[in-house]
Amino acid sequence: MSSRHEIHEEFNGEFLESSCGKGGFKMDYVLTTQALSKHYGQFKALNGLSLHVPQGAIYGFVGKNGAGKTTLIRLVCGLQRPTSGDYSLYGVSSRTREIVKSRRRMGAVVETPSIYLEMTAWENLREQYRVLGLPSFEGIPELLELVGLAEAGQKKAKNFSLGMKQRLGIAVALCGDPDFLVLDEPVNGLDPQGIIEMRELILKLNREQRVTVLISSHILDELARLATHYGFIDGGRMVKEISAGELEEACRKCLRVEVSSTETLARVLDGLQLDYKILSQRRADVFAKVNISQLTLALAREGCEVISVQERDESLESYYLSIVGGGSHG
Repeated sequence: MSSRHEIHEEFNGEFLESSCGKGGFKMDYVLTTQALSKHYGQFKALNGLSLHVPQGAIYGFVGKNGAGKTTLIRLVCGLQRPTSGDYSLYGVSSRTREIVKSRRRMGAVVETPSIYLEMTAWENLREQYRVLGLPSFEGIPELLELVGLAEAGQKKAKNFSLGMKQRLGIAVALCGDPDFLVLDEPVNGLDPQGIIEMRELILKLNREQRVTVLISSHILDELARLATHYGFIDGGRMVKEISAGELEEACRKCLRVEVSSTETLARVLDGLQLDYKILSQRRADVFAKVNISQLTLALAREGCEVISVQERDESLESYYLSIVGGGSHG
């Protein structure tokens, strides 16, 4: 695991941009999709999906059950072919022969870990090394150490906890030293300790090993502890892509104020040097601790009536539901 494909210059804690000459900057993407579709008869599992996973990101892929998340992952891994559209790995189109070489730079755990239960952890990694045609097994102890299984290397996988099996599955996916890891519901069914261990492993891979990670998950509160970027999918289409910084801005605590005139409200808030966002002619969000009585009096002096005031602190889940709609998500 010591060698890594070159990663671009770190920027504000993330390593997402590289120079494209004197003209400025461009974003480097590990995975992009262009109007990607996958149909099963009349059912459209993916319907013109466009997605962008920046290099160095932990990309949270969020959607309801049946939204198309696992279908996308299976397409990218080469397990199925798209009905139409295209995707690119490291800028290489899936329609070219070179996509096979690009896929060697990725590892994946799709639906359930691909492990042999009657084999030990060490033997599972040895088998994957053989499948990949790697010349020696000397990297196996380091891999087991990386995923926290160094003390369980000679233990049969059938005796592992679910969390240990998930981490062994990730170790198998990391054979061959990929720098892009795709995880389909990696904390599904884990107990709290297992969730913490999985979170720490993903963060370690991203920060120390510089692995870009795409995570499909329905545990949104946990995803919020990890992701640097999000893609919200519904009905096989991308509803919104957003960075963690943009999401934090959208979800930060505020006062939702309804008044008779936001033009007057803006003038008063400017005078008080408070941060705000006008939403309509009657509504605005105020991002500061506000003395409601003083604000009401100040507005009254300007002939502006306060109709309602609500405290808002939107979570990832409530934000997701606001853009996709209610119902089960997974």
